[in-house]
Amino acid sequence: MAASSTPAHPWHWTADRDPGEGLLDRTFPSQGEAETWLGEFYPELRERGVRAVTLHEADRRVYGPMGLDPA
Repeated sequence: MAASSTPAHPWHWTADRDPGEGLLDRTFPSQGEAETWLGEFYPELRERGVRAVTLHEADRRVYGPMGLDPA
């Protein structure tokens, strides 16, 4: 059986700027977990100057850029 080339936790966020301290180095096993994490950490991302994020599944862009500024 061939090994899968898909990472075990392929979901991750990228941002319009680096927030530092490895904040976006996390990966997630599902889209839901990635979105839950963003819901908890977006205020900190905004404080660090991030204004938009993009969700990826491995190398595929799922959606974004999505603004973090309030409507």
